Amino acid sequence: MDLLGSSIPGDVGLRLLLTPICSNIVIRTACCTVGTVLPVYSTFKSIESNDQEEREKWLVYWAAHGTFSLLEVFSDKLISWVPFYYHVKFAFLLWLQLPSNNGASHLYRRHIRPFLLKHQYKFDLLLNYTSGETIKFLVAHEIEIQCLKDLIMKGARTANQMLKDFRLFQFQGGEGPNAPTSSHWSINLPSPLTPTCPVHKKHLR
Repeated sequence: MDLLGSSIPGDVGLRLLLTPICSNIVIRTACCTVGTVLPVYSTFKSIESNDQEEREKWLVYWAAHGTFSLLEVFSDKLISWVPFYYHVKFAFLLWLQLPSNNGASHLYRRHIRPFLLKHQYKFDLLLNYTSGETIKFLVAHEIEIQCLKDLIMKGARTANQMLKDFRLFQFQGGEGPNAPTSSHWSINLPSPLTPTCPVHKKHLR
């Protein structure tokens, strides 16, 4: 009887995992948990414990997981319809982490590391160029970016005040002298022709 009772949870779990109706939800949740949630916590533990071996293990895992995620972005729409695709993905994520298989280390040393070493110079050039162009863009449009930031902050403050007034309005039952009106909630944005923003001052010179 005990043997039968102990086999029931496993049987139910297997049926739930393989049932077409709920299989997609269950296996996607399992993939997210095994592939991201548990490794994040394990990485946190390795950092806090100052265990160099564990740190290296999880660095290698994230390199393998990131490479897989990058490839999945381009291939997911093509192969996600394949039967039991997410079951295979779940098994792959387990393979990356299990100490007996050491899949992440195997994948990194056999494939990822040689590829990155071969193309390291090109990647460095690309990253340096992208970083330089980004800095140039930010410097050239510093005034416009600051103006946009100020407008966003002003809109956020106005929205927050509107929310507070609306809650007060509901609390008072929509009556009383303090009830907000449509004019009270209006947002006074600067006119495009009014040189109140540094952007307009810059262009009017």
